[in-house]
Amino acid sequence: MIRFTVNNQPVEYRLDPATPLLWALRDASNLTGAKYGCGTGHCGACIVDVDGTARAACQVPVGTIEGSYVTTIEGLSRERNHPLQLAFLAEGVPQCGFCIGGMIMQASVLLRKNSNPTEAQVRESITVICRCGVYPRVVEAIQRAGRALRGEEVIPAGFRPGIDPADAARQVPALTRGSGNR
Repeated sequence: MIRFTVNNQPVEYRLDPATPLLWALRDASNLTGAKYGCGTGHCGACIVDVDGTARAACQVPVGTIEGSYVTTIEGLSRERNHPLQLAFLAEGVPQCGFCIGGMIMQASVLLRKNSNPTEAQVRESITVICRCGVYPRVVEAIQRAGRALRGEEVIPAGFRPGIDPADAARQVPALTRGSGNR
């Protein structure tokens, strides 16, 4: 039996100690925010916080973290209102979204150590690969979240400015034969 804490909840896993943490989280705990990307720890889609360190969950055998504290993107904020989550939305960072969980977890570790990182420090710390290429917005979002954590800025929750929720999903009349809409 392997015991550690996930998102502030003690857990026990009856898994082979060599099982990667990623599969314990996704398959045994149904925490799917950490994604399987490359499987070698290079892409960063599976980053979680293990005892204050950003770790690639695909490379961490569960048997090596007995007694540890693990935080996943699901555990960062139950209400999804952590300054990083709000800043990523406000800055329009997510596109396909595949890398975002790992990126936010890597950023949370950075901001816990340094709430006022320079652009160079952010770029050096965030190693998650994003095929959408949102890195300039990531830098601004992380620095904005740092300002919020320091109490210098309030990031509003909700839709990005300029998007009216009523316009987010509109029904379009069905096209019918002979209506001239072809």
